[in-house]
Amino acid sequence: MGSYSVGLQRLSVLSIQNVVFLRRPKRPLSAVVTSVPGYATIKSNQTIRSCSSTNAFVVADDEKYGNKQVVSITPRLYDYILANIREPEILRQLREETASMRGSQMQVSPDQAQLLAMLVQILGAERCIELGVYTGYSSLAIALALPESGLLVACERDAKCLEVAKKYYARANVSHKVHVKHGLAADILKSLILTGEACSYDFAFVDAEKRMNQEYYELLLQLVRVGGVIVIDNVLWHGKVADPLVNDAKTASIRNFNQRLMEDQRVSISMVPIGDGITICRKR
Repeated sequence: MGSYSVGLQRLSVLSIQNVVFLRRPKRPLSAVVTSVPGYATIKSNQTIRSCSSTNAFVVADDEKYGNKQVVSITPRLYDYILANIREPEILRQLREETASMRGSQMQVSPDQAQLLAMLVQILGAERCIELGVYTGYSSLAIALALPESGLLVACERDAKCLEVAKKYYARANVSHKVHVKHGLAADILKSLILTGEACSYDFAFVDAEKRMNQEYYELLLQLVRVGGVIVIDNVLWHGKVADPLVNDAKTASIRNFNQRLMEDQRVSISMVPIGDGITICRKR
């Protein structure tokens, strides 16, 4: 799940050829948002690791990229990004409650959630699927973006986390849009296919067991309509996918999955370095 959060414990900067981990002493995150009606001000007393340089650019050292300058997300720049996010108050409350829970780093970041909600709105999506709800931050953002007649099938195997999510669905008055499915994501997707729901979904977000990504993806390709979108989280995996010296099973599976997506002509793709990296797939 998303590793960049307002309570960020580690920030990795990905250049085109090198992964740089910032390991300076911690400092407070001081993001403040100009007040927007209906939205929360993002503040945090939690900490992130800082760096001495304020330079937000990395220049590719391979001439085939034309010495292109690309933005690297320094702590100062990430503060600025957070300061320009419209986070609904109910999402802020959920984020802050989740911050005190075990595994809070699994929650997607506000910038990710904002992008997911916008994709749903751009698509005009009415039927969505999420694999890996955790405490519901991303699913709540999606549900808020859906029309009143919309549906989100939210799949999660952790019953305790689902109770938190359902509490916030109710507080946000979106419970009628969210069909919670407690169980293994692959089993739930197979059940949806067997009950005749193939090609009936507009949007899917995958943030579950990483080594199952290929199976989830193949099942979702059956469930999502042509022109629909599948978003996969954690495709950069803290930068480990770019490090040839890291070959543990989970990193290797994500790296292999990314390569398969590159070669899959059934979809158009865009890998986006937001949060821990997402790939947006549009079914052709």
